[in-house]
Amino acid sequence: MITVGKHKPLFWTAHSKGKMNFYRLSAGRVKRIIHSPERIEVGVAPNTIAMMQSVKSQKRPYEIWTMIQETRTKRRVISAWRYPGITKPGDPIPEEILRELKSVL
Repeated sequence: MITVGKHKPLFWTAHSKGKMNFYRLSAGRVKRIIHSPERIEVGVAPNTIAMMQSVKSQKRPYEIWTMIQETRTKRRVISAWRYPGITKPGDPIPEEILRELKSVL
C-alpha cells in the first residue's frame, strides 16, 4: 500500500503548470487531490506517486489525476490531467499521457 506523509512544500514543474492551464485546473484543485486523494497508485516515472479524485457528473464522469515525486523536504508536482471516464485500480495509463510524461522526465 502506498502512503503519503505529512504536508510538505510543493514545487510546480513547468510541465505541471502547462497541463494545469491546458485542462483548466487550479493550483487549489491539484492541492486538494494531493491532500485527500480517493486513490493512490505507483506512478509511471521512477519514484513517483499518482493520485486521483473522481468528478461524479451525471452526463460526463471523469477523474482528475496528479503525479508527484516526494523528497525529504518537498513534493514536486510532475503533471496533472483529466481522464475521461472512470478507471479501475491498476488500469494502465493511456498511451498519450505516457508519451507526454516520458518527454518531460
